[in-house]
Amino acid sequence: MESTVRVDSGTLSREQVVAVARGGARVELGETVLKNLAATRQHIDSLAEAADPVYGVSTGFGALAIRHIPPDRRTALQRSLIRSHAAGAGPAVEPEVVRAMMLLRLRTLATGYTGVRPETAAALAGLLDAGLVPVVHEYGSLGCSGDLAPLAAVALALMGEGEVSDRDGHRLPAAEALRVNGLAPVTLAEKEGLALTNGTDGMLGMLVLAIADLHRLLDTADLTGAMSVEALLGTDRAFAPDLQALRPHPGQALSARRMFAALQGSGIVASHRGPDCTRVQDAYSLRCAPQVHGAARDTVSHAELVADRELAAAIDNPVVLADGRVESNGNFHGAPLAYVLDFLAIPVADVASIAERRTDRMLDITRSQGLPAFLAHDPGVDSGYMIAQYTQAAVVSELKRLAVPSSVDSIPSSAMQEDHVSMGWSAARKLRRAVDGLTTVLAVELLTAARALDLRAPLRPAPVTAAVRDLVRERVGGPGPDRHLAPEIAAVEELVRTGVVLEALEEA
Repeated sequence: MESTVRVDSGTLSREQVVAVARGGARVELGETVLKNLAATRQHIDSLAEAADPVYGVSTGFGALAIRHIPPDRRTALQRSLIRSHAAGAGPAVEPEVVRAMMLLRLRTLATGYTGVRPETAAALAGLLDAGLVPVVHEYGSLGCSGDLAPLAAVALALMGEGEVSDRDGHRLPAAEALRVNGLAPVTLAEKEGLALTNGTDGMLGMLVLAIADLHRLLDTADLTGAMSVEALLGTDRAFAPDLQALRPHPGQALSARRMFAALQGSGIVASHRGPDCTRVQDAYSLRCAPQVHGAARDTVSHAELVADRELAAAIDNPVVLADGRVESNGNFHGAPLAYVLDFLAIPVADVASIAERRTDRMLDITRSQGLPAFLAHDPGVDSGYMIAQYTQAAVVSELKRLAVPSSVDSIPSSAMQEDHVSMGWSAARKLRRAVDGLTTVLAVELLTAARALDLRAPLRPAPVTAAVRDLVRERVGGPGPDRHLAPEIAAVEELVRTGVVLEALEEA
């Protein structure tokens, strides 16, 4: 992961966004960017001195754009814009989301299309580098005219107002944090208030982070699915390349290849491969796992396409063009992001749903191919993993609700000037909750499949699945009388969330 991300007038990669948001990578603005910003700023300064009103430069905002603001009130105009728009409510948004949003706003500022002064862009980079995270609240963005309230909270911190969290997570007044870190508050000039708030950066940041998470989780789902197939005495033949080639979806091919590889060398699979096996085919939750996981992968690929386009965009209103024109536009509308954020929530729910079905099958003596009821040590006295499946079912039910789209809703605002909005921020927030839910569901399947593989002894699992089972055993004990189960689920969740499970797979 990069330790320093250079922000220039070009695009950023998704990996760079994750490096800054999660990895604490430093941010660097190139000298060329600062020179270009200074040149572009001259256009704004000229328009500010002109007699004719220009939206965002010498007028009010939104439905108040009809008022021409005299020069001596424009500093107050920018300050009032940020203070009034920093109107969020609810719990604080995660620091990684805020850092992603700050970086993405900085990238758009660096394109030169927003008309900000070089010192304002440098101040935002300085805030990021200092590890100061403005307190941004859950509610306040309708996903149109940008993520207004969240971005305004960032701009407020640049002004030395509001609150921030430092690197240790301590919350303190922005003015104090700036002073301690040798940073000066910014007095915003014409156009800069809009430039700092008219972006889709919150939505985009959450999309980029979700894509990174889903790559990890879908790889994990292939692994837990393979472990469940093995534990349930299923066959790996359905995942064979010649069968998968009959339906050439790339995501399906990848998931099938991963599951097939994970099961190679399994003594458990080999034990029932001969003519004595009476089963003709496995249940759908086993046999069709690559089709479901693969369709989810292909949905993520579409989301990557949208994210990469947005990472190359310059979102602001109005924008300053190369010839000096300042033009209003609607590029801040979040529909392209909102749709794909909603879209991703569907396969997240479905991948969780099929994982829950595999888990339930391992616990049911009528379908588990000889495993003890609920994988309990002494069924009746012990309940085994009975209630772990309840937890899965509760999460899956929640994921189905989270799959209902936000982007089909629209609540008019700003006295009907902003009469259609995307609700993309809401779509992003529920997708983050859905990703967390899928993490829990896969952790429970992993926990259950590991115990089921233990109970197939003396038959030996495949080298890959055995390595992952052994990793789980480093955190959670093997079969035995009932123990407090919640900490064990949490321990395996951490293995999934951090990607340690996949590291064990790669080593095997």
